Amino acid sequence: MLSSIARSTLSRRAAHLTYSRPFHASTIDFAKLNVEDLAAKVNLDGQNVLMRVDLNVPLSKEDNLTVTDDTRLRAIVPTAKYLLSKGANLILCSHFGRPNGEIIETGKNGRLTPVVPHLQTLLSTPVTKVDDCMGPAVEKAAEALTSGEVLLLENTRFYAGETKNDAALAAGLGKLADYFVMDAFGTAHRAHSSTAGVAEHMKLSAAGYLLDKELKFLKGAVDAPNRPLCAIVGGAKVSTKIPVIESLIEKCDTILLGGGMIFTFYKALGYDIGKSLVEDDIVALAGSLMKKAEEKGCKLILPTDVVLADKFDNDATTAVAKADEISGDWMGLDIGPETLETFAEEIEKSNTIVFNGPMGVFEMSNFANGTVTVAELLAKATERGAVTIVGGGDSVAAVNQAGLGDKVSHISTGGGASLELLEGKVLPGVAALSDA
Repeated sequence: MLSSIARSTLSRRAAHLTYSRPFHASTIDFAKLNVEDLAAKVNLDGQNVLMRVDLNVPLSKEDNLTVTDDTRLRAIVPTAKYLLSKGANLILCSHFGRPNGEIIETGKNGRLTPVVPHLQTLLSTPVTKVDDCMGPAVEKAAEALTSGEVLLLENTRFYAGETKNDAALAAGLGKLADYFVMDAFGTAHRAHSSTAGVAEHMKLSAAGYLLDKELKFLKGAVDAPNRPLCAIVGGAKVSTKIPVIESLIEKCDTILLGGGMIFTFYKALGYDIGKSLVEDDIVALAGSLMKKAEEKGCKLILPTDVVLADKFDNDATTAVAKADEISGDWMGLDIGPETLETFAEEIEKSNTIVFNGPMGVFEMSNFANGTVTVAELLAKATERGAVTIVGGGDSVAAVNQAGLGDKVSHISTGGGASLELLEGKVLPGVAALSDA
């Protein structure tokens, strides 16, 4: 990425900063009630508990009914089984796709009927489904529940007000139970009726195991890490990651940048970037982020070499070039081998590592090496005892694609929610919960 002078300057600076950040205690004390706290406070036997879950599973394109990946269904099992073991009457609610207030019978934006067979198998108990999520018929079904039964409500987004935190929908959901458990981390960053508004109508509201784990890993990683703390940030555009990078500069010892965003930084350094992706309106801001990192004592490391292609195609002609030697019609689609050696050294030195965003166009096999190698480096770091966290849809997909999903400490289930938590934002679905 840099001229030899700039590289040597950064190298000296990096050496100077290795131990510049002292350990500091977390400003977050996880002071929200969790599901075990709830059970300790209340005898849940025979009590109705409304549990917000994420049942957005993919359906077969052939019949729009068959669940093709039950990962999200399996994710709710620990909390659901715990509540059932306490004798609670479990009422599950979730949105499904984006029906935008319409009632759609089948498909990815339709009724939740396709998930019932899987839920019954996973929970080892019958699941009764109703065709609405509020109203007299639903209230009657909820009142009829007896100890240990499961009721599944209809797609909450059949009501347009769900995404607007409609008070009437929140109140309607609130009539079904006295206690609320939030276990849908992927929607916790949204102030919706079923994630935030409903909590106002409950005696107590708690985090389920999934949500509690996400909070402790993601908030713990950036607010009370075992240092050195390293963040690996990738993706196509700087504009979508600016708040994350700004927040991480305040907290990290090292930030490794990859993906299409690096070319905006290169342009800020005055490099020719050929036909690589660039956000011209963000160039000045990229320059200010590098300056801020220097001022805060955070090593912000850009790739020193890149894999180039003569067109955006997996079968393109490729070459490897130094970051300051790109020219003509070439475009950068992955980070290079020299960069991966540098990244390996930094990851090896780190005890807490957060990975958000791919290093290149990983969907194309010829430009997936950077992302897959970083995933492998995270797996090795986990083996030696480092805490490794993968957050964000594309990076999660890349790690799973590499078959390494079970080789890292934690894979976040929420894309937008993960980003906002890393940015230091308060998530509405968490803020609404009862204090411990």
